[in-house]
Amino acid sequence: MSVKVLILTGYGLNCDYETDYSLTLAGAETHLVHINELIGDNRTVLKGLSDYHILVFGGGFSWADDHGAGVILASKLKFNMGDEVDRFVQDGGLVIGICNGFQSLVNLGLLPGFDNNYNERRVALVNNDCGNFIDTWVNLKINPESSCVFTRGMSDIELPVRHGEGKFFASDSDIEQLCSNGQVVMQYADQNGGPANGGPANPNGSLMDIAGICDPTGRIFGLMPHPEAFNNFTNHPDWILKKEALKRKGKSFGNTEGDGIRIFRNAVEYISSL
Repeated sequence: MSVKVLILTGYGLNCDYETDYSLTLAGAETHLVHINELIGDNRTVLKGLSDYHILVFGGGFSWADDHGAGVILASKLKFNMGDEVDRFVQDGGLVIGICNGFQSLVNLGLLPGFDNNYNERRVALVNNDCGNFIDTWVNLKINPESSCVFTRGMSDIELPVRHGEGKFFASDSDIEQLCSNGQVVMQYADQNGGPANGGPANPNGSLMDIAGICDPTGRIFGLMPHPEAFNNFTNHPDWILKKEALKRKGKSFGNTEGDGIRIFRNAVEYISSL
């Protein structure tokens, strides 16, 4: 079965080509679709969302983050096709939101999706504690108890983050519910895989070191780090060092794919198995 993926593009979403490339490597049939093709009177997309299996909200700065990161994108989609997005979710489609996409998902209310309610905003991604834009690589530990489709079989990963509004924030009760439901998928970790505990390894001050969450079904996933930016081993800042270390042992990189592809391949394999 051909797994069809709709990747949103346009108005400042600038990670679309890397995301397209990554999903193609993962075995999907990808379609880059400008937002204007989905909304308004001049809609040109075939059958809309129902023609796809996976919907991707990629990274970037949609509408220049005016009025807040992901706010305008979320508002336009909710106003023009909120019912269609809800149907896509209820019919079993997969949704991933990366960085600006994660911000859009929480503004739409698709996450956290408590009690099958995908229209209520309960959590937020706010300004980094440092007050600055951050561009760095982070260590992430992945919750093995999470139902997240995208991280099955994964325990840890290194990925880059690049954002100004990435601090995960929610009420104590909602964070407790996220944890008890297994909806906390990724947390920032130190170099040994231990909890960041809000320290330097947590680049934005996210509560509970949260880097990514899913809905209760595990089919909607939002994360601040960029898996599409680790599509090849040479994306990693230490790739030359690692290559030389392997060379001295008489070994070489057996697979040139970056670890970020695993997240997309999990989604493709999930759909293919249905």
